[in-house]
Amino acid sequence: MTQARDPLRYFRIEARELVEQLCQGVLDLTGDAEAEAVARLLRHAHTLKGAARVVRQARLADLTHALEEILVPYRDGAEPVPSHVVADLVRRTDEMSAMVAGLDTPPPAPEPVEPAAPEPGEEEPGEKEAEPERGAGADVDELLEAVDEAHARFAPLRHQTATVERARRTAENLAEQLRAGGTAERGAALAGTLAADLTALGRRLTETVEQVERELDDIRGRAERLRLVPAATVLTALHRAVYDVAGAEGKAVRFDSHGGELRLDPHVLTQAGNALLHVVRNAVSHGVEPEAERIAAGKPAQGRVSVDVRRRGRFAAFRCRDDGRGFDLEAVRRQAERRGLVTSGAEADVRELMRLLMQGGISTSERVTGVSGRGIGLDAVRDVAERLGGDVRVRTEPGRGTEVELIVPLALVSLSGLVLQAGGVLAALPLDTVRTCVLMGGVEAEAAAAGGALAHDGRVLPFLPLHRVLAGTAPAAGGRGVAVILTAGDGAIAVGADRLLGTSTLVVRPLPELAPAAAVVGGVSMDAEGNPRVVLDPVGLAAAVSAPAAAPAGAAVEQDGPAAAAAMLPILVVDDSLTTRMLERSILESAGYRVDLAASAEEALERIRHRRYALFLVDVDMPGMNGFGFVEQTRNDPVQREVPAILVTSRSSAEDRARGLAAGAAAYIVKSEFDQEELLAHIRDLAGAPA
Repeated sequence: MTQARDPLRYFRIEARELVEQLCQGVLDLTGDAEAEAVARLLRHAHTLKGAARVVRQARLADLTHALEEILVPYRDGAEPVPSHVVADLVRRTDEMSAMVAGLDTPPPAPEPVEPAAPEPGEEEPGEKEAEPERGAGADVDELLEAVDEAHARFAPLRHQTATVERARRTAENLAEQLRAGGTAERGAALAGTLAADLTALGRRLTETVEQVERELDDIRGRAERLRLVPAATVLTALHRAVYDVAGAEGKAVRFDSHGGELRLDPHVLTQAGNALLHVVRNAVSHGVEPEAERIAAGKPAQGRVSVDVRRRGRFAAFRCRDDGRGFDLEAVRRQAERRGLVTSGAEADVRELMRLLMQGGISTSERVTGVSGRGIGLDAVRDVAERLGGDVRVRTEPGRGTEVELIVPLALVSLSGLVLQAGGVLAALPLDTVRTCVLMGGVEAEAAAAGGALAHDGRVLPFLPLHRVLAGTAPAAGGRGVAVILTAGDGAIAVGADRLLGTSTLVVRPLPELAPAAAVVGGVSMDAEGNPRVVLDPVGLAAAVSAPAAAPAGAAVEQDGPAAAAAMLPILVVDDSLTTRMLERSILESAGYRVDLAASAEEALERIRHRRYALFLVDVDMPGMNGFGFVEQTRNDPVQREVPAILVTSRSSAEDRARGLAAGAAAYIVKSEFDQEELLAHIRDLAGAPA
């Protein structure tokens, strides 16, 4: 039986977004609201009312209409919306939120009443359970897997364009030889026609593949962004918490926020948001003084709490500030002495007192309320930081306010990046840290690299050629380059690249724990083929400028012997799984090897025609030619037969092991038994240690 179409499928999505905007807009009325803020609320309410009526959600449409009626008298901005009216609007938007949330819950099934026996062949009522609704995350993961599979299957096709080009050149040579011989004019004409057809075919094939790859790359970027959540989703909840506590305490408090457009991993965002709820509640309850006290201290009657979210390289920083009274450090000291945490009369500095506050159980409040006073606020923040592998920093100034900063590592983050090339290696820089770019002549580039400094705009900036930290080959002497001026911390630096390739939206993820990266690496993003591309951290680059010069990973030095010669060559990783390629590349580069990647055996065969390698690290199960076939073909090649090959596969049977070794593999590693040190030991034995 065909399942009936869900009439609320799209309305749920639209209604959730509109109600969220209404909730945030109503809370914004507590500040210095302008006429445009009320007009914006009226537009959202009108849209929601119309949509609710279309899908016959009469109660929601009536609630929205009532909201409009309340707001209309204030649309000209002649007077602010009174606090009691804002409170009424908040109550109504809460009711609307609950109603929209209820749309996701199917109505309870009615109790069965003595059902009649079904006719033969008729399906028993309730015999089949309804399939659970798939989560959005599962849909996105499935879409990403499909895109990755499409990229893997396109890789062999893309490299077959080279085969078409070779056939075209062969046909041209044939035609030239036939014409030179002065005979077989018909054959020469046919060969010429063949050459022309192959030229047109190769051009069309290349254009089609490139266009499809660009479209797939765009789909991948959009799909990965769907997995991320804007920080604004937790900022609205924090704003509501400030509003509620201020109302309960009888205080006037304004809430400001920044960074809501930053998209982060939902797991990180949810936990950080829960921790910050404690912080903002404490800021209003303990930090912001009553109105009379603020006026006596020369402060505005309205207190202020702000939260901003920023990306710092591979970390996200959530910072909450208030302009209240600050921590009463003497009260903290007395509490600590009473509990025996510090010796009575002994000096405890501010840092030690802050540490004790974050251990929990110490509160400077003289009373316990429903939102604060139990000494668990900072303890909850510390706990979240420890679980996520982050850090907490607290700064307080008596009479001026307090700042609490929660810093957590990022699992995923979406940002705009500047893609560049240095020493033959592609990398990206966060676009929001790029101030400007300056073309350099050959002499200027060499002078900046030699002196470690670049004169720009009346200042001398530290200069770092990126090829030194990207394990690439040095650019040709006398070649032109480009200097990218970056904001790094509180200062600026210049980094040198060979050329700029443009900007791109990047979804950045950290490297696996098994593959620690240098401080200059902020994470990796995936290119069009699903291969990792390094995203650099400006703060790490600034630290590298002042560090002693060191050879990049994989750099070759003069040695003797065959192992030394192999050590100067890269390792070719062949695997259709982007996760495996990224992990193996990271392990090898961390060990000092240079690495090239191929997403299929066909792509690998094309690569080895143009470059020598120290070793092949090959998966078995891949689209098209499998790993056994690749190893066999390279063993039969007089040029490649001396290059050792290691098979890394999920196949663990004795027959597969025997087949791999019979094909010519020097080692066979099962992924379920994967050991990083065992892999590196095999590579050192077969290809030598890195230079």
